[in-house]
Amino acid sequence: MKSLPLKIELTQEFLFKFLRFCAVGLFGAFVNFGVTFVCKEWLKLNKYLSNIMGFVVAATTNYFLNRMWTFQSSNPQIGTEYIKYFVVSVIGLGIDSLTVYVLNGKLKWNFYLSKVFAMGAAMLWNFFGNLLFTFA
Repeated sequence: MKSLPLKIELTQEFLFKFLRFCAVGLFGAFVNFGVTFVCKEWLKLNKYLSNIMGFVVAATTNYFLNRMWTFQSSNPQIGTEYIKYFVVSVIGLGIDSLTVYVLNGKLKWNFYLSKVFAMGAAMLWNFFGNLLFTFA
């Protein structure tokens, strides 16, 4: 079993990995917003259910892009790796949904502005969770 790195160094490789993760995340943000919009506005689903559906579709898309490009994983146990990725993503979903709930539900911010902040908070969690756990 691999041990988790105790220290993260700000190397050029680390910065490029983070930038690739952000690029994948930007694509995922479009997927997330698109699915959320379709579910909420066209299908008239509950805004929190729509938020969850957008997040799950984006997380799955992002797994494959991050596996191939960001972290360049060659782990043959894709199923196990995906489960780890999904665990990190589910925690990120909790962060995302809680942030939307607080900002939109309690503070009455615009729903989509709330999603921008929620996705930023979840993105930081997801990067470090996947760096240190999924693709370690």
